Amino acid sequence: MKPTTDLPEDGLAGLLRNGLSDAFSGFSVFLLALPLSLGIAKASEFPPLMGLVTAIIGGIVVSLMAGSRLTIKGPAAGLIVIVAGAVNEFGGGSQGWHLALGVMLAGGLIQVLFGVFKLGRLADIFPLSAVHGMLAAIGLIIIAKQVHVLLDIDPAVTKGKGPLELLAMIPRSIAHPDPKATFVGLVSLSIMLLWPYLRNDTFLKKIPAPLVVLAFSVPAGLVLDFQHTEPTYALMHIGNLMDSIQVNVDFDGLSQPGIFIRYTLMVALVGSLESLLTVKAIDMLDPYRRKSDMNRDLIAVGIGNMLAAIPGGLPMISEVARSSANVANGARTRWANFFHGFWILVFVLVASPWIELIPNSALAAMLITVGIRLAHPQEFVHTFKVGKEQLLIFLVTIGLTLAEDLLVGIAAGMAVKLLINLINGKPASAIFKAPIDVSFTETSYLVRISKAAVFTNYPGIKQTLAAIPEGLAVTIDLRDTRLIDHTVMENLEHFKHDYEISGGRVELTGLDGHVPVSSHQLAARRKKDTLAA
Repeated sequence: MKPTTDLPEDGLAGLLRNGLSDAFSGFSVFLLALPLSLGIAKASEFPPLMGLVTAIIGGIVVSLMAGSRLTIKGPAAGLIVIVAGAVNEFGGGSQGWHLALGVMLAGGLIQVLFGVFKLGRLADIFPLSAVHGMLAAIGLIIIAKQVHVLLDIDPAVTKGKGPLELLAMIPRSIAHPDPKATFVGLVSLSIMLLWPYLRNDTFLKKIPAPLVVLAFSVPAGLVLDFQHTEPTYALMHIGNLMDSIQVNVDFDGLSQPGIFIRYTLMVALVGSLESLLTVKAIDMLDPYRRKSDMNRDLIAVGIGNMLAAIPGGLPMISEVARSSANVANGARTRWANFFHGFWILVFVLVASPWIELIPNSALAAMLITVGIRLAHPQEFVHTFKVGKEQLLIFLVTIGLTLAEDLLVGIAAGMAVKLLINLINGKPASAIFKAPIDVSFTETSYLVRISKAAVFTNYPGIKQTLAAIPEGLAVTIDLRDTRLIDHTVMENLEHFKHDYEISGGRVELTGLDGHVPVSSHQLAARRKKDTLAA
């Protein structure tokens, strides 16, 4: 860990000392964020320009009040399913967009309240296998939608179709592709998939794959004369930023309370969950090991979503791919996020005609790559290795999300997890609260957890662990715990990692009296005498 005196300063002092490195990182992220923000907006049934509006607000405004220093705020592929669903259920087109904005603003308000009431810790209550299942389902839905765009199928053919219908339509679309657009799309997809394996030298590592796709697809579209030989839906159309900035949010959707409330909850819950998971992941990548204020970050993202919804922007989150790129490019402070938004604003103001030369099939290729990453077969294999019961939770979440929606899917995953824990011997009295006994000396802390340590009662366990002073020898005694599920095993491992970086030591004891459900080191464990009973 770097010494505390070496920590980059925040605020204007941080800008003065780290402005050059943060401006460079922000520029690198801008190259990645520009095409992705356009593609995400278009896939969400929003005007493409509004993806850039969200990125600009997420960078220039939200960066200044966020609780995390290195995350990039902007539109995310993980919310495409929700946003597009809201637009379509409100009637689609311009009307659906305006009414969906009311949902986005209300969802942002709920996120602010989550932060104000310090509910950031509630992200820990979602079982990890259900979360990964939700993300995999989102990936499959993105692929189901964007394959047809890559093949340049008329959007009217796929309009209003559900995920399972879109998946079933893929063979027909493959049989009737547009040759020019499909060529551009397939080459772009190949670049996105193969680029990580070709970046062996220092120079190429600095070039984002989406930028390479633009460097190919825009000239290809010009050579193939997309503007005159292809349908109008083959190219990006964004319009002028200054002409588009007005109050577009509309709350008439409240006249359909079922739709309004359902999508408001999905925006708030799924957006908050994705943001919190990203902040947690980026904190682990931060070379200075700084800890983010989760609740402050939720408030900042919520305010950003409310501000973005007024002119017509997408909801934003702390986005993991752009945030990881930010760290990799040497970002030191929140100003890197600010510069990412600043560069997008400059580009939109001075070079918007160039954006309208981007073939939509190239943007679809980028989004399909995101979908493949979310629903990669390795996710299924990894979940199976953790335990068969985790794979069941994972698959149930995917299936119900595809058949119904994200709320039903994540709720079903949690219900299956709860049922499995009860079958495995979790006492009903420990569903939401684990009996914890704490004793300590000047140099050590002993935490005894009894009955069960599972996803539903982990927030209380986490609160106890968070109160332990830094730099001590901590023992977590699990000998009297009848069941420890995978979610808690992984979170205890994260706690051990973080606490030891801060100078302390953590030991888990009592696990020799438990039997893991699989050979994975973080698999759920049941006490031996429980098995005998």
